[in-house]
Amino acid sequence: MMDDTTSTEHKTHTKRRFKFNKNKAKSENEGGGEEGDDDTLGEQAEVDVEAWGTLSKSFRRVQTLLDKNRELIQQANENHQSKIPDDIAKNVGLIREINGNILKVISIYSDLSTDFSNIVNQRKRMKNNEGHTESLES
Repeated sequence: MMDDTTSTEHKTHTKRRFKFNKNKAKSENEGGGEEGDDDTLGEQAEVDVEAWGTLSKSFRRVQTLLDKNRELIQQANENHQSKIPDDIAKNVGLIREINGNILKVISIYSDLSTDFSNIVNQRKRMKNNEGHTESLES
């Protein structure tokens, strides 16, 4: 059974959210760069927005599943403590749902890893292309 401290810590933890500063991409494009950098910075900003969007969406989905599992675990604990045979029998279905949610979380993290890797590789290709373009101009 969860004590009050654990419950409070969890509530504090779940309120933290990623916040992407949309003005960051804009400020990177405003001044301070050499001619031709605007296109590259614009592409990088698009990748950054895509990366943050992917991360945020995935973390929201994971958090929703984890919140659901917390509710299911609380229900299973209550059923177990009641010692009523019908309630205890319901725990089989609750545990199956919890396991299914865990598999979904694993899948989301796997997809997130692949997506993030693709974004990083895209950023590397853009940077390499930028260097290649500069050497051609010389």
